[in-house]
Amino acid sequence: MRYAYAITTALLLGGAASTLVLQPSASAQTAQNEPGTIAAAVPRAGAPMSFADMVAKLQPAVVNVSTKQKVQVAAEQNPLMQLFGDGNGSGDDGQPVTREGQSLGSGFIISPDGYIVTNAHVITAAAKGAKVESITITLADRKEYVARVIGTDTASDLAVLKIDAANLPFVKFGDSTRARVGDWVVAIGEPFGLGGTVTAGIISALNRVTPGGGAYDRFIQTDAAINKGNSGGPMFDMNGNVIGINSQIFSPSEGSVGIGFAIPAEVAKPLIDTMMKGGKIQRGYLGVNRQEITEDIAESLGIPKDKGELIGRVEPGQAADRAGIKQGDVITAVNGRDVNSQQSLSYLVANLAPGSTARLSVIRDGKPLTLNAVIGTRPTDEELAKLVPGGAPDDGSGSPGAPELRASANLLGIQVTALTPGIANSLGIQPGSVAGVVITNVDASSDAAAKSLQRGDIISSVNRVNVTTPAQFAAQISAAKAAGRTTVLLYITRARQGSLYIAVKLK
Repeated sequence: MRYAYAITTALLLGGAASTLVLQPSASAQTAQNEPGTIAAAVPRAGAPMSFADMVAKLQPAVVNVSTKQKVQVAAEQNPLMQLFGDGNGSGDDGQPVTREGQSLGSGFIISPDGYIVTNAHVITAAAKGAKVESITITLADRKEYVARVIGTDTASDLAVLKIDAANLPFVKFGDSTRARVGDWVVAIGEPFGLGGTVTAGIISALNRVTPGGGAYDRFIQTDAAINKGNSGGPMFDMNGNVIGINSQIFSPSEGSVGIGFAIPAEVAKPLIDTMMKGGKIQRGYLGVNRQEITEDIAESLGIPKDKGELIGRVEPGQAADRAGIKQGDVITAVNGRDVNSQQSLSYLVANLAPGSTARLSVIRDGKPLTLNAVIGTRPTDEELAKLVPGGAPDDGSGSPGAPELRASANLLGIQVTALTPGIANSLGIQPGSVAGVVITNVDASSDAAAKSLQRGDIISSVNRVNVTTPAQFAAQISAAKAAGRTTVLLYITRARQGSLYIAVKLK
């Protein structure tokens, strides 16, 4: 089970009491919950007073998914070897020990000949160096089958398995696009390996993006109890159709607190169909590093917040580069669909077919323009990781290894020096790969410090104007002050952490 953790902070307020006087509204608009405007919350004609009949039909199609894994661990130190001076921390022969592990989850049968859907993380090795040896499917009648993997897609956390059987009970997908907040749902699964367990609740939210979620995650949120082991199990609507695949919970205790997430059927079914046909999952790719537009960044660019995403880097030769996208552009829409916190650029592009043409709405230097991009194919996660600019991590000393050439003033609470080849080497950055000025000191009371800028960071541009000397840096800050701006937009590079834009308030 993947987990997202939350920290809840209680804020106690005290003070003098005050009187709040409510003035009557001048409009004829009525409250959303005005008596007589909402149907009474009682079962509709024909609606069940119990879920029992529905569950009795559905539960035989829900299965337990378990894996056996081989895990290599460091051997415990032999105390006799310690006594005689051999303290290498391994066994008698210094070799790691192979032990057996297992994982448990849920799944459901989608065809009478034994195709099964579950989460990819349920059948994935749980630890580094571990290897999945076998996958066992246990039916509701306790019959067991060995399963083989037909396909997995880690990005969506989906997997398709197959067992050799016939005339199995199975369930069908429904239309999750018709789901509404407040609808009843039923979850069936195998939490904690206890066996078939049924929970009920309502849909709490739709298109939910979870903290730390992937670019493609848009979940159905429910308060039906979802626990460890429910992963991969189905979420049913009141017609008995699968509208979601239970995948995550939001919990500080690793137990259900009434916030669970399911992959919508509208997202899952096309991917499952592709895997069942032996096809390869392909997603659209632009080839950019992008970041959300904070309130400070929006102010520095003069655009509304939560509208679009800022392009921090354009990969040479990829779709965005060929379309003419530049670093510092803001992409506000893809094929007319707004880019915002609920519809990220990655999400919109990933759902486009490679080779298709996308119409990109762009803001550049405050002016709107439209560019057409031929969408590429998204590389693997391993290939994408290699695209991040590298270098040695900051050791905390902050010393650039060269005498400081201070800017003419302590602007923004930052002092900078020119980036020389020697400084680049000391920072672990390939000389010539990055241009700009290097931060040598940050005033602890400044907004720059609050935004986590630190010694050794490289500033390549101010308000999208390139700077390579302290004088150019100071000139751009002065120009921003003269123009009445309250923030400036800096493009920052940090060794091994890549580059991004940061908006910093002027002192």
